[in-house]
Amino acid sequence: MNTCKLLLTITLTATLAHAATAQAKKGATAEGPNVAAEKTAATPAAFDRKRFDEMRKEGFDALYNLDYDGARRHFSEMTRVFPDHPAGYQFLAAGLWLRTLNESRRLQASLYNNEGFYKEDKNDNGDTKAAAEFKELTRKTKEVCETRLKADPKDIDALYYLGASEGLKAAWGSMVERSFMSALKNGNDSVDHHRDLLKIDPTYTDAKVTVGMYDYVVGALPLPVKILASIGGFRGSKKRGLATLEDVARNGTWAKDDAKSLLIALLKREGRFRDAYTYANELATKYPRNYLFKMEAADALVSQAEVERASNPEAAKKTESEAFAVFDALLAPARGPAAPHPPLDLVHYNYGEALLVAGQPERAAKELLASAAVPNAESSMVPRARLRAAQALDVAGKREEALTQYKAVLALPNVFDSHEDAKRGLKEPYTLTHKVGENASGDEAASGAKGEQAQ
Repeated sequence: MNTCKLLLTITLTATLAHAATAQAKKGATAEGPNVAAEKTAATPAAFDRKRFDEMRKEGFDALYNLDYDGARRHFSEMTRVFPDHPAGYQFLAAGLWLRTLNESRRLQASLYNNEGFYKEDKNDNGDTKAAAEFKELTRKTKEVCETRLKADPKDIDALYYLGASEGLKAAWGSMVERSFMSALKNGNDSVDHHRDLLKIDPTYTDAKVTVGMYDYVVGALPLPVKILASIGGFRGSKKRGLATLEDVARNGTWAKDDAKSLLIALLKREGRFRDAYTYANELATKYPRNYLFKMEAADALVSQAEVERASNPEAAKKTESEAFAVFDALLAPARGPAAPHPPLDLVHYNYGEALLVAGQPERAAKELLASAAVPNAESSMVPRARLRAAQALDVAGKREEALTQYKAVLALPNVFDSHEDAKRGLKEPYTLTHKVGENASGDEAASGAKGEQAQ
């Protein structure tokens, strides 16, 4: 994985995924009575903390269960009841961001292993109406935060949400608009605000998610880049970053689940697939309507099976079967209106990816072609699925069928540089390389996770 990918996928997505959380503060804390009194003075006397927390919990239960309409209703009510608090506006922006990503199939982790995603496309602006609403919500969040900070520069909630707002702007820019350089400044500002917050209150555990991610990213830079970064005062450690995130996962107030979500991706990158599975399974159990956590758990199992295959084939087979059962269950007809209805194009695609890692390229190609054939499949999924099907067919030794699919990709829109990959596939067969767990050796440079095209 190159430096650009590491910084932009992790810093601008993972660091910012927790942007919709904040730590509940009740009365005087370890920071001392004077600071608590200042906060009381800066907060309206009528502020109802119990109701605020109940509304936040209800909203995030809906959001994590992919009930975007329900989350929006709860967060809109928060802005009505607490118009002078930035949380409601921030939560609405976070919900809109996540909904936009899910509808465009950009909440799947495997997407960010695609080099083509990181080539800026100024035409990839998505839904302009959603973009305008997002811009207004983050503007309002910043306005409320700055008003509170003028009244009290040590208002830690205002600092938190100001940093979260900058983080969400970076995440939107990088993941929705794919405008990466413009997103970097917002990402840096987010980290700075949360560091300022922790200087005031080191016990504000939820804000440590940003710092932990920063530590991981800097610690994972290739050695030459890391040396240059250290000269500029940037220092980090993958181990310390992971430890910080694991601490938040255990001891955070509202950011526990966000930290676990981030750890799923990072622990996979470190080859700690069983630990990644544990977090994904916990979240899938807690939020049963969230099919994304189920697929993340299955992906971790497939990678774990790849590790086990050489030393314990029977264990590997059992682990794979467990993973495949998750996909089969997601593809089964929904049982009643209350049952979750995952997008079949996405499930087939991820099932195909899992089968390819498991060394079953023919089955993988069938699932990937099924993804492309789903009625009303999301537009970007069709060329991506056909390209991946062509590559799976190459791995299976079915070169003529692969060539047919590469040509089909060239007749479709050029999604994430799919045309370049298809042209390469026409010239020479795709080769799958396996690099599972190569990042698991401390803070040295990292260069990949699993399965990339030989170039």
